[in-house]
Amino acid sequence: MNTSQRLWRWLGLIFVLSFGALGYLGVQIYLSAPPIPKAVVSADGETLFTGEQIQLGQQAWLAAGGQQLGTVWGHGSYVAPDWSADWLHREAVALQDIRVQQLNKVASNLTPADHGAIDAALKDEMRRNTYDETTGVIKVSAERAQAIKHVAHHIEGLFGDEASLAHLRDQYAMTEGSLPALTDRQALAAFFFWTAWAAATDRPGEQNLSYTSNWPHEPLVGNTMTSTAAVWSMVSIVLLLAGIAAMLWFHGGQKHEAPAQPPKTDPLIGAVATPSMKATRKYFFAVVGLMLLQIGMGAITAHYAVEGQAFFGIPLAEVLPYTISRTIHTQVGVFWIATAWLATGLYIAPLLSGREPKLQKLGVDVLFWALIAIVVGSTATGWLGTLQHRGVDFSFWIGNQGLEFTSMGRVWQLLLFVGLLFWVFLLGRALWPALTKPSETRGLIAMVFLSATCIGGFYASSLTWGQHTHYSMIEYWRWWLVHLWVEGFFEVFATAVVALIFTNLGLVRAESANRAIVAETIVFLFGGILGTLHHLYFTGTPTSIIAVGAVFSALEVVPLTLIGLEALQTYRQSKSLPWLGAYKWVILSFVAVGFWNTVGAGLLGFAINPPASLYYVQGLNMTAAHGHAALFGVYGMLGIGLMLFCLRGLYARGLHVDRLLKPAFWSLNIGLGMMVFLSLLPAGIYQAWASVDKGLWFARSPEVIHSGVMETLVWLRVPGDIVFALGGLLLALYAVKLLRRPTGAQATAALPAAQRT
Repeated sequence: MNTSQRLWRWLGLIFVLSFGALGYLGVQIYLSAPPIPKAVVSADGETLFTGEQIQLGQQAWLAAGGQQLGTVWGHGSYVAPDWSADWLHREAVALQDIRVQQLNKVASNLTPADHGAIDAALKDEMRRNTYDETTGVIKVSAERAQAIKHVAHHIEGLFGDEASLAHLRDQYAMTEGSLPALTDRQALAAFFFWTAWAAATDRPGEQNLSYTSNWPHEPLVGNTMTSTAAVWSMVSIVLLLAGIAAMLWFHGGQKHEAPAQPPKTDPLIGAVATPSMKATRKYFFAVVGLMLLQIGMGAITAHYAVEGQAFFGIPLAEVLPYTISRTIHTQVGVFWIATAWLATGLYIAPLLSGREPKLQKLGVDVLFWALIAIVVGSTATGWLGTLQHRGVDFSFWIGNQGLEFTSMGRVWQLLLFVGLLFWVFLLGRALWPALTKPSETRGLIAMVFLSATCIGGFYASSLTWGQHTHYSMIEYWRWWLVHLWVEGFFEVFATAVVALIFTNLGLVRAESANRAIVAETIVFLFGGILGTLHHLYFTGTPTSIIAVGAVFSALEVVPLTLIGLEALQTYRQSKSLPWLGAYKWVILSFVAVGFWNTVGAGLLGFAINPPASLYYVQGLNMTAAHGHAALFGVYGMLGIGLMLFCLRGLYARGLHVDRLLKPAFWSLNIGLGMMVFLSLLPAGIYQAWASVDKGLWFARSPEVIHSGVMETLVWLRVPGDIVFALGGLLLALYAVKLLRRPTGAQATAALPAAQRT
């Protein structure tokens, strides 16, 4: 058995075992998730909330904006509070005040003994699990019931039109009347109470261990980091260092083959674009348009952190509130990156196989307009549903589901799933001759097709939750989509495509590329599949999730240490070949991917992934710093690099105004760096200090979010935004100039002298 066959078998084994473990742990999450009670009652027998209200409240929150309007258990947006932490702190303070009143003393006259007694009683009452499995009832004291009513009144007024809370709504970037119906607001209070109850209440049979592993940090109720989080964080750091050392040792000890001998002329210069390949042109123009839309929505969304309802004094929130602008910003980012990758697959398939299947162009055209209909339709219905408060059913089925990165309604998700399967069909039928014909690159082509099949198939994870699914399970399945679909199979697909590009350009030996891509996929999926669990430490999951997630998320970083080096070596090699100048910015885009993989996904990712770190920084701008650097820096630059490669073959060489690509490339990367390191990362560190010092509620409070330091850091994002936007505009100008009618000189201007006629 040769090396390549052994690697493929190892890949299959890792795939099966990792998904088996992920599925098993999903069952454990389901079995140990915080129970939804039939009722919450006071010691006096008064029913405060019902189970139906808690479930309706979850739907109401998602319909009001959900993870685009603050967070629950740490997942969502960063201007409004984490509602679990906010409720928990407000309830604890209200109960504390009630206990002080019972002593018939003024708070300033309490003795240390009084404070100690009140604090101890508060922790005991908030942590004691009074859920009765037989009756399904949570019973609370009369005093706690009074505190709960106090916080519920605040939530009902905040999501309604209570005039006294108008300033607070503005600080949270909330519109007035986010939930017009009183029944929805009452249900919302029930849901927020339940999430806070699960965050502070000890699991059955445990002491000082809540359903969310004591998250969020809240000293008032004894929520402090667990020993499990501390120990597995240390283990993850040791494993990271050991993994990097092993990878470098293995890489350095390998017998390095002689570098490939690139051809003296461009091997793709004579390639003729087929009708279906030419049909992908419109995909790339859609990519540029969607990227500009994302940049615009990002600037508006960031500004709402200062002016919650306005954009430089313009009352923009009346037609484009924060929840909508952020939804479009996050969702469109996924759309344009995915579109670039899908179009690249459709472009290279006939190029690799040398065959144009019958009606392939028609299929490519139909898929494009179907994708446009999904993007425009889901954006429009999400906007209307949120703005007009169409209710929970409209939100789930056709509007905005309120889930970050996967917010489109279920109907649109179903249509996109069908579209992705159709894409796999188009890709497969075009690649089939290359898959069945023995060749040096068949292994790479097989990896492209297998990863594409996983892209189509695994989008089905977006269909696994329903309107009444437990919130812990929604988060479990959502991260299957966001982490495994986007960060997993799409990345494997794109990496295989890049390897094929370098192989076809003669920069890499086919045999070496075949082995390397399978080996890198093994290492990546070994850490990446179970590394999904690092998103789920504190979402009502058992402590085993912390152990497994910490270990494997550390291993995710290991292969990233070499990607930047490999890309840099390829670029240095390309500088010795004059004809590769036409691909300079394609290759540099891949070099940028390596850089941001190391910095954004690697360093900034690992800075927040260990449980001990994420315990304090989940839901803060540390996550946003990692998200921007990884999503655009890695996946965005990869999409741009693939797009530039395809456009190089779709338009006459003389039409490419490469002088625009240099400032576009550097503006995008420098602007992104300015955003991350001048604004988002410092803001995250400042919030992290507040979270460690006083608790998550404080780090997300208006006192911190709208402090002079934080608002200054928001304004410091503006220079980076401007530089970044300039890069996007220059890239758009480059694309527009390709639409000029070519002259004879332009058609041959970029050809080597030996090939000009």
